[in-house]
Amino acid sequence: MKSVEIYTSPLCGFCHAAKRLLKQKGVEFKEIDVLMHPKRKPEMIQRAGGKRTVPQIFIGTDHVGGCDDLYDLERQGILDNLLAA
Repeated sequence: MKSVEIYTSPLCGFCHAAKRLLKQKGVEFKEIDVLMHPKRKPEMIQRAGGKRTVPQIFIGTDHVGGCDDLYDLERQGILDNLLAA
């Protein structure tokens, strides 16, 4: 399985929903809380092509986008293939 990184904030309902989906699928992920670690936010913005909202999700080196994008991939049946090594 590819590595998964998700930039989050504890106050973000979309972050909780994205993490819930990943956990339901048995996916381990590295969470980067930009509220607790604000110096990581510029890194997130750069990696996400200028996007400033959380969550920002990365599977391997690919930027997936946010929560809605993650759920769209799941509905289309694409997410499992993206996660596979």
